[in-house]
Amino acid sequence: MKWGSWGKNLSASAMSRLIETFFELGINTFDHADIYGDYSTEAVFGSAFSTLNIDRKEVRFISKCGIQLVNESRGIQRKHYEYSAQYIRQQVEQSLNNLQTEYLDVLLLHRPSPLMDYQEIGSIVTDLLQEKKINQFGVSNFTPSQISLLQKTCPVAINQLEISFAHPDALLNGTLDFHQLYGIATQAWSPLGNYFTSNDQSMQPLLTSMAKKYECSVDQLLLAWLLKHPANIKPVIGTTNPEHIQAAKFALEIHLTTEDWFELLALSRGEDVA
Repeated sequence: MKWGSWGKNLSASAMSRLIETFFELGINTFDHADIYGDYSTEAVFGSAFSTLNIDRKEVRFISKCGIQLVNESRGIQRKHYEYSAQYIRQQVEQSLNNLQTEYLDVLLLHRPSPLMDYQEIGSIVTDLLQEKKINQFGVSNFTPSQISLLQKTCPVAINQLEISFAHPDALLNGTLDFHQLYGIATQAWSPLGNYFTSNDQSMQPLLTSMAKKYECSVDQLLLAWLLKHPANIKPVIGTTNPEHIQAAKFALEIHLTTEDWFELLALSRGEDVA
């Protein structure tokens, strides 16, 4: 999301260098959405990747569709969600064209819509899977009940949602229990939350102290906190800085004690568990 005009506004050549660097660091999954960069970032990424000597089978491309942003060239005057079969197919075809690939490894529905017709969605997703234009289907920001509805007509493999020290609700409201029960992979967008942009300094002493205990930085500590969860949360790291990616990988080596994990949960929620 931050690679294009909504963030660093990288050129295709700069993206090429970044993709190659990240791939060399062991990062092989790239998370997109059709709307990123006001519908422009996927195409720049596709041009960038096409110049590299990286086997397409060695990387995973995720993309999302469903959010309709106000956009004059597309004739959209009101932000809304669209999940008709025609639209889902149209956006998948567009993402394939943008990314210069024959398939998406994962297609996600970006946000749940109150007007979703699960039977229509299931039918088009089944077609796309059979046509091998997508390898897996999932959702983003969906509740267990919304996923259950979709599962009546098609398999849901992934739910990408906001989970972080700043937004721990999914840890406690049954969402991750549901994921584990039905074998749904959990991806966390914004895994550091608003910690580094918040003006609230009250949490800093404890976080700094605990980071010192584990000989890591606070951001590595917060990632390790997510990684301890048995749902096997996969953080979606939004940085364009290779050094930050390398640093984030160190969180895999940090093993919090259960007591320290609950201490961070209490700090996040402002109270101990019952």
